[in-house]
Amino acid sequence: MNGYTSTTITAAGLAVAIALIGNELYRWWKGGTGGAPAAAGGGGGGRNPKALIPFGSGIGFGTLMVACPAGLLGTGAGFLRWGGNSFGDFLMRSFTGQTSTTIASGAAPALDGNGALVVTAIVLLLILLRKAFAKVAKGKFWKGVLTGTLIGIGTGVFAVVGQLVIPSVNTLGAQLLGAVVNGVLV
Repeated sequence: MNGYTSTTITAAGLAVAIALIGNELYRWWKGGTGGAPAAAGGGGGGRNPKALIPFGSGIGFGTLMVACPAGLLGTGAGFLRWGGNSFGDFLMRSFTGQTSTTIASGAAPALDGNGALVVTAIVLLLILLRKAFAKVAKGKFWKGVLTGTLIGIGTGVFAVVGQLVIPSVNTLGAQLLGAVVNGVLV
């Protein structure tokens, strides 16, 4: 990996991301209590981890957007980050009287050409299958995308997300390209 994308996250943007994660986890946790069991026709899923897949997928995709150095996805990630940072700063100033500070201004690993192959295929697949996904799953996915763009370059625990997702996608792209073009697994 020889490229990095430059981006900034503020404490207020991180607060927005943490609130989105907390909201999703609370709804998931609360959804597993009360009501009839799923087998009896009720909606209770017993806190099924599968219910978190749309949100987690959105976080992964948002992280990949941060890794795009340009293009529609990179520009979209910048716009979402700007919106999250600005909205968070407005709330922070309104609620506490404090202004937000930059907590991470740095570089996330960038997608290489192999990773771009995978991301392009994912985007096309999402466009082609957009009608097949339930409305609730789409909402959770887009909430995850916003969260992923805000935490993709964070520090500490959040940095692990970017350090796991982006190199893995680059490697997957290299393996796919090697298998399809050359008939060799890399």
